Amino acid sequence: MYLLVSVVAVAFGLTAAARLARHRLAGPALARLGRRTLPVYVIHMPVLALLDRLLAAPVGGLGGPARALLVTVYPVLLTALVLALSLAAHRGLTALGAHWLFDLPRRRAHSNPEGETMPRIDAPVLPDRTHVEEAARVLSGRVVRTPVLHSPAIDRLAGARILLKAENLQDGGSYKMRGAMLAVGRLAAAGHTGVVAQSTGNHAVAVALAARRHGLAATVVLPEDAAPVKVDRARAAGARVVRAGTTVEERLAVARRIAEVESHPLVDAYDHPDVVAGQGSASLELIEEAARRGTPLDALVVPVGGGGGIAGACLAAAGTPIEVYGVEPVGCDSLARSLAAGRPTPVAPAPSLADGLRPGCVGDLPFAVARTGVRGVVRVDDDAIAEAFRLLLLDLKVLVEPSGAAGLAGALRLGEPAGPVGVGGAGPAAGHGDVGGTPWPSDGGRRKTVGVVLTGGNVEADLVARLAGDRMTAGVAA
Repeated sequence: MYLLVSVVAVAFGLTAAARLARHRLAGPALARLGRRTLPVYVIHMPVLALLDRLLAAPVGGLGGPARALLVTVYPVLLTALVLALSLAAHRGLTALGAHWLFDLPRRRAHSNPEGETMPRIDAPVLPDRTHVEEAARVLSGRVVRTPVLHSPAIDRLAGARILLKAENLQDGGSYKMRGAMLAVGRLAAAGHTGVVAQSTGNHAVAVALAARRHGLAATVVLPEDAAPVKVDRARAAGARVVRAGTTVEERLAVARRIAEVESHPLVDAYDHPDVVAGQGSASLELIEEAARRGTPLDALVVPVGGGGGIAGACLAAAGTPIEVYGVEPVGCDSLARSLAAGRPTPVAPAPSLADGLRPGCVGDLPFAVARTGVRGVVRVDDDAIAEAFRLLLLDLKVLVEPSGAAGLAGALRLGEPAGPVGVGGAGPAAGHGDVGGTPWPSDGGRRKTVGVVLTGGNVEADLVARLAGDRMTAGVAA
């Protein structure tokens, strides 16, 4: 009889839990409760058995008033001891690295056609252009619709009309604010009370600002060598800043541990559909503005770090004749190598002025989008990035960080008669070592129009002085 009752009770509990998990309000609350109580559930039985062995005999030997008092107090005392000891054991085990004891079940990671496992995204559902359009609607009035700039001097250098989307003027100083606002806003609506993020800087700043706007707590993990201006901006936005190593793997390990302990979701810097769609809204605005001016884009150039921005650009340009190009620093060319290999391929990032473009590997989700949407990738060195930085600063009077200036450096490199150094992603050059000849020749007398996303403007004052000073020194020497 007792066995039957137990089986029915378990079945009822599982059914009720499954139904409640689908409820819009109750589901997230119960999930948070479950994550917080999981350590007690895992550990409490050995602790209870130990306490029973230690206390049962002394308690059983009591008599009179003491025994009557313990009848009331003993269950409460035992429960408190079990909870305290279970949580203490959990902290000790996690400090020793035994996180696997408390990991929730995960779905099987998907594999690529070559059979290699891609663990970061489980069978991703790829976003499309409608997701970018919806992101633009949701973000309207919540982020800055940044201006599109134009310089005849830059046009002459590029051999094309260059339209520059000034996302350095965005809230938080970068287009990362778009993806962060979309992702954090949806998590807040789902009932979450906090978020965790890791990045080299701009994504962390954006998540901190988005969390503050939605009343959520934020913890951001930054590298030990993060730019001080980005660390200061994240703290000023109210985030708890944790410093961890210098590689994305080190930051991710710390961020995931914090997310598990605090039961807050991790907002990935690029392997997240809302982040990709949000970043894509910047490219969509640029495409729309170019069409409104009567100069529709022929090409779109976006700097590449983890790939969220380039993937968003591909989605924004989908269904149009616009060719999308990525730009990577020399030695930090994971996307270029991934397109050539047909799968996400890590690199050991080389030193670069563009600190925001140095993830060790393009994200699985961005790669899945970019592999069919990118016309090619161009590599640029620090000299080219510095020259683009100076052009923007001295000609347009716009302050852009080197990672953002890399987009213009790539557009200028693409227009050189010798042709770019890059890797084809889609179209005629797919699979070849070069994108192909100069893609900006006039078309029946019409000058090509190229859009460039200036992705951010969070730059150190001493770096600005050094890069601008190099130009002044060169002018004096000449």
